[in-house]
This record gives sequence, C-alpha cells and structure tokens, in this order.
Amino acid sequence: MNEKIQLGVVNTLRIDRTSDHGFYLVSEDGDDVLLPKAYVTEDMNIEDEIDVFIYNDSEDRYVATTERPGAMLGEFGYFEVVGVESFGAFVDWGLQKDLFIPKKFQKIPLEVGMKFVFRVCIDEDTDRLIGAHKFKSFIHTDVEELQENQKVNIIIREKTPLGFKVIVDNKYEAMIFHNEIFEDIWIGQKKVAYIKKIRPDKKMDISLRPIGKSKENEETAIHRVTKVLKANGGELECTYKSDPELIKELFGLSKKNYKKALTKLIEDKIIKLDEDGITLA
Repeated sequence: MNEKIQLGVVNTLRIDRTSDHGFYLVSEDGDDVLLPKAYVTEDMNIEDEIDVFIYNDSEDRYVATTERPGAMLGEFGYFEVVGVESFGAFVDWGLQKDLFIPKKFQKIPLEVGMKFVFRVCIDEDTDRLIGAHKFKSFIHTDVEELQENQKVNIIIREKTPLGFKVIVDNKYEAMIFHNEIFEDIWIGQKKVAYIKKIRPDKKMDISLRPIGKSKENEETAIHRVTKVLKANGGELECTYKSDPELIKELFGLSKKNYKKALTKLIEDKIIKLDEDGITLA
C-alpha cells in the first residue's frame, strides 16, 4: 500500500469507507481520495487494497479511477486534440476527463483533430496534471550511464527526411535512420529498441534490432522468408537481384540479410532458386 497518495501514477490504496458518491480510499498516512461510483465493482469490499490511477477532477481535487491513461506522469503518449480554448487545449488521453495543454507548453497553436506526442507533467503552480507539446526542458542529456546495444523503450515521435525522431525511456531524444527500418512503424507507436551509437555530442542513433547479433539476425531473416513463401503458396518471383524496396516490403529485411537467408535456405535444400524466382523444395 502506498505511504502517500501520489498524483499521476498508479497507487495501491485501501478501501476505507463508503459514501453516496463511491468509496473512499486511504494511504498509509491516512490521507484519502474518492473512487467515484462509476468505477466501483461488486467484488470490491471494505479493507480491500486496490490499484487506482490518481488524477485531478474538474475542481482540481484528487480523484481515483480504475482506468488507465495513455501515459502517466513523466511519460510520453500520442494524443488527439479534442478541444481548444483561449487559455489552452485539451487532448484525449484515455480518461473521461481530458488532459489540459497550457498555451505556454504548446510548440505551435493547437487545433482540434491534430495529433502529437505529449509529455504528462505536473503544473507546479496549480498542482494538477497537464500535457506538454513543448518539452525540450524535460529531455535529459546525461547519457554517461547508457551503453551501445542497450535495450530501451521508445515512442516514435516525428518523421523527418532522415528517419524518425524518437523518445527513449521517457528521458532522451534519439533518431532511427531510414536505412535501419525494415518494418512498418508509425508516429505514436511504442516499441522495444536498441542503442546503436552514442555520438560525441551526446545524441543517439537507435536500431530496432540488437546490434552485432548476426546469428540471431540470420535466423530471423530465414524465418521471415520461409513464412512469406508459405503464405504465398510456396512460390515468389524473387531472386538475388530483386529490388531492395520490394524485399523490404515483402519480408521486412535489408537486401543484405535477405541474400544471406536465400543462400542458407538453398544450401539446406529448403528452397529452390531459378530465373523465375524461389519455391519451397
């Protein structure tokens, strides 16, 4: 059970008492928060400990919910703008009450229907949860503890001519270059990735695959080629000379890994290759 009620994250709290409006939950220090009737279920009983997310109601009071937003405090999420006022905008982040984006945290004037990656923060002046589209001040530059090939969690933030900008572990900015992408990815997608390179200027390049694991990459390539072949009746008009873009579209592989997979599959007599393409043996 939480020692104190914490805004913007999941808390484990004890059901203390009922009211006309729902259940009151308490933390170890005796502070309480309302879980509205809309979230009370038949299997909840007094003295039970339950996990709830804490956010602000329309009067900025703490309130509990069993629902989960698209991102919690300190995290990034991809949200759509659903309302605009002179003092700020509102985005749908998965809860009944929308997340407020103050004008001072907007990189550009937001309009209804726009979708961006936002960071969930606390407004220190009002002690309420807000979203930030302008979040450079929250990005860390201390990369000393990071290592190349380290597994990280990313959210795809923005597409550029060079590739995709991403947020790493909700702390760092990095880039995935187009020549590192062999699968469909999209803005707002959350994925596991790997640090490919940490540059002298403390910027990072990210790969969607482990670095330097050639055996693992070869097995993945072989699996993809055979899987696509089987899905197409055991025949494909593909050879060593196939266009790299076609290979990427069909198999999600670079041409280099695709050619290695073909060679291995031919050597193992799993496929046959002729001028018309490849077939399962």
